[in-house]
Amino acid sequence: MRIEEVKSTTRTQRVAAHSHVKGLGLAEDGTAMEVAAGLVGQEKAREALGVAVELIKTKKMAGRALMLAGAPGTGKTALALALAQELGPKVPFCPMVGSEVFSSEVKKTEVLMENFRRSIGLRIKETKEVYEGEVTELTPEEAENPLGGYGKTVAHVIIGLKTTKGTKQLKLDPSIYEALQKEKVTPGDVIYIEANSGAVKRVGRSDAFATEFDLEAEEYVPLPKGDVHKRKEVVQDVTLHDLDLANAKPQGGQDLVSMMGQMMKSKKTEITEKLRSEINKVVNKYIDQGIAELVPGVLFIDEVHMLDIECFTFLNRALESTLAPIVIFATNRGMCTVRGTEVIAPHGVPVDLLDRLMIIRTMPYALQEIVQILAIRAQTEGIQVEEEAYAYLGEIGVRSTLRYAVQLLTPAKVIVGTNGREVVTKEDVEEIDALFYDAKASAKLLAEQKAGYLQ
Repeated sequence: MRIEEVKSTTRTQRVAAHSHVKGLGLAEDGTAMEVAAGLVGQEKAREALGVAVELIKTKKMAGRALMLAGAPGTGKTALALALAQELGPKVPFCPMVGSEVFSSEVKKTEVLMENFRRSIGLRIKETKEVYEGEVTELTPEEAENPLGGYGKTVAHVIIGLKTTKGTKQLKLDPSIYEALQKEKVTPGDVIYIEANSGAVKRVGRSDAFATEFDLEAEEYVPLPKGDVHKRKEVVQDVTLHDLDLANAKPQGGQDLVSMMGQMMKSKKTEITEKLRSEINKVVNKYIDQGIAELVPGVLFIDEVHMLDIECFTFLNRALESTLAPIVIFATNRGMCTVRGTEVIAPHGVPVDLLDRLMIIRTMPYALQEIVQILAIRAQTEGIQVEEEAYAYLGEIGVRSTLRYAVQLLTPAKVIVGTNGREVVTKEDVEEIDALFYDAKASAKLLAEQKAGYLQ
């Protein structure tokens, strides 16, 4: 009888196109290392983005725009994601594609504005007064029902809380007693009660009771330190779009007509300019009072040539507004027409918008760099490859594209597995390459055999 260990498959199934990118891979002095953080080559572009990261962190770059311009497969999206990794999770990063703006429900400019607002964070600092501790007693005190009748109502509730420093007895409102019942609080639980709102949160059971049962599903927490009554500073991170949405939801009545109206309404609510300006006023007031801090994030618009002249005109204005994020465009077009006009412009972007951009070029990869990228991808996907196979894949990458060479890795692994081996050899890559066509080979074939196809 064989017993095999079942390995978790969640990690291997979640390998995406840019899973290997962990940052910009810059040294302490800001120079790009040849191979670092999953990126290879593109030293100038990485150093330029490193400068941009410093400007973003010091909040000196809001309302500015960068453009990553280069041929397909030169790592523009990878660089944008590396920038997001460098900024960390606290800075909003909102990626979108140019074609996303074309919706039958919402105006193009509204989609752009929504993404602009998603890219601006607000860090709100609140000082909350809380009572925290282990519940030692919980006794509701009843009184005669003031409305008459036989039942009694809870007049108030006496609760005892204990911490490492001491104990306190509190007399609370009956509404808090309802909250305690909802949270299923019993003596021996660790809870905290917010003094301002009366919200009750059950943290878990005190670890003094950890040996009560042999087996149970309770989470044990240590006894809280310090006094029972303490002040806590709570930091919340929200985006301006979150605030817009929270205020845009119409609060309908409870009657049947308004309930039906709410159900019939489409889910998408267009947020008005008036509402946004009101929210901006409140946000500015909070910032002036020092309660909140603005965190300008990054809006990444891929395939920017897909936007039309209306969107570009809107972007000109949006970049100059007081609340604007850092916008990064990416495009792989050369000289082409601006959508919605007959004007031919560089990158398919109007000259007046190009004038506001700082452009970063991405260069095609050399053979050695392609081989290094393939080695990183193979390691990420858990594929063992021979040196000869890497060299041959590199040649395929130069002949066709880097993307095509990367895509051959997984099918090669499948063939190797079918043959009962583990390491991918040059012969396996040749076999796979013979089965599939890259875009250039397919186009050449079409040109040779165009008589056999419908025109």
